Amino acid sequence: MLYITELLDHSDRYDDRLILPFDRRQKSRLRVRLESGEEAGLFLKRGTILRGGDCVRASDARIVRVVAADEPVMRVTAETPIQLMRAAYHLGNRHVPLQIGEGWLRLEQDHVLMEMLLGLGGIKVENENAPFEPEAGAYGGGHRHHHDDDAPAHFIRPPVRAQTAHD
Repeated sequence: MLYITELLDHSDRYDDRLILPFDRRQKSRLRVRLESGEEAGLFLKRGTILRGGDCVRASDARIVRVVAADEPVMRVTAETPIQLMRAAYHLGNRHVPLQIGEGWLRLEQDHVLMEMLLGLGGIKVENENAPFEPEAGAYGGGHRHHHDDDAPAHFIRPPVRAQTAHD
């Protein structure tokens, strides 16, 4: 089996791709199947969260690009910016992983949260399949790179903002 053990700072080239939803990109120990069909094992530093666009190195020196898989999510928009901020506040109060875009929020599908959001007024919620890259959090978690050595210990690398058809 191929072993993937190293998160790279950057790579312009890659030999294969690893397509995973967010819940699996949070695991540092995981059996996976690359896009080519080859089976591999992730053995990354504990606490590593892979983001779409990250590259990892395998035990045979191959480079694998991580792709955020489309998954069932809700896209939240509002009639006004204050209504969208209110929605973000209420979701944050419930510690819901949340992706923040220009004029929209994205979260995992949940009928209870959908009802809460629609009850706020001025909010529109649509179910869709899209990559999910929630904010990492302001106080800890995520992973760091060697060039972050001067950054505060609580620094979190934000998700890469990939353009989608919905942006």
